[in-house]
Amino acid sequence: MTDPVVLVERSDDGYAVVTLHRPEARNALNAALRAELHRVLRDLDGDESVAAVVLTGSDPAFCAGLDLKELAASPESLRGGFDDAADLRRPVPTMTKPLIGAVNGVAVTGGFELALACDFLVASEHARFADTHARVGIMPGWGLSVLLPQAVGVRRARELSATGNFLDAPTALAWGLVNHVVAHDRLLPFARKLATDIAGNDRAAVRQLMATYTEGSLVTAAEALEIEQRHSRAWLANRAGDDLDARRRAVTERGRTQL
Repeated sequence: MTDPVVLVERSDDGYAVVTLHRPEARNALNAALRAELHRVLRDLDGDESVAAVVLTGSDPAFCAGLDLKELAASPESLRGGFDDAADLRRPVPTMTKPLIGAVNGVAVTGGFELALACDFLVASEHARFADTHARVGIMPGWGLSVLLPQAVGVRRARELSATGNFLDAPTALAWGLVNHVVAHDRLLPFARKLATDIAGNDRAAVRQLMATYTEGSLVTAAEALEIEQRHSRAWLANRAGDDLDARRRAVTERGRTQL
C-alpha cells in the first residue's frame, strides 16, 4: 500500500485539519494529490459536523506548487484525476465553509495560489511566499492575478510576479497577505483555536457571510452593497426572531470570557 498523500483529522470541536503529505517532494501537487485534495475538501464541506477546515502541509513546506517533474514527463497529467475541466480553474473546490490556510513553510507558484484560495492565512515564522510563474515560463491559472492584488495591492502583486522574489513571513504580515505570524510550533494550535472559534458561532450565518464576501469580491463596490443588502433581507425573512435574545446573551458572555 502507498502512503496517503492527504491526511485528515476530524476534531470533536467541530473542525478538520487537512495536511498535504508529500514531504519528500515538498508537497508538490501531482495529479494524485490534486485529485485527493479535491475529494477530501468536498467531503468535509458536505459534512454537517465540520464547521471549518484548516489546510496545512507536512514539514518542511506548505506546497512547492505543481509537480514539474510529473508535468514534464506527462503534460496530460495536468488534467489527471479531475471529474471535469471546470475543476482546473481553482486549486480547491468551491466551499461553503471557511478554509484556514496554516502556512508552515514555502508556498510557491501553484502552492502560493493554493494559499490564496483559502479564506484567510496564518503563517509560521518559517513561511515564505513566491510567484515563480515567470521564472519557470508558465502562466497562472488558479486565480493568482486576481487574488494576489486583492491581498497586497496591485503594485506589490506586480512586483512579486515580475521578479519571482520571495516574501518572508513578517513582510507578508505587513503587506496584509496573512492575518497572523506565529512561532512555528504554535502554528497549528493557533489555527485550531481560530477554527474552534468559528465552530462556536451560528454555522449557517458563517456560511452565508463567507458566500457574501465571495460574491461581493467579484463585482464593483456598489454591486457588492446590493448583494449584501439582498442577502440580509433574505436572511431576516427566513430566520425566527424568538432566539435572538438568547443569542445576544451568548455573544455578551463570550465577549466577557474571550482573551
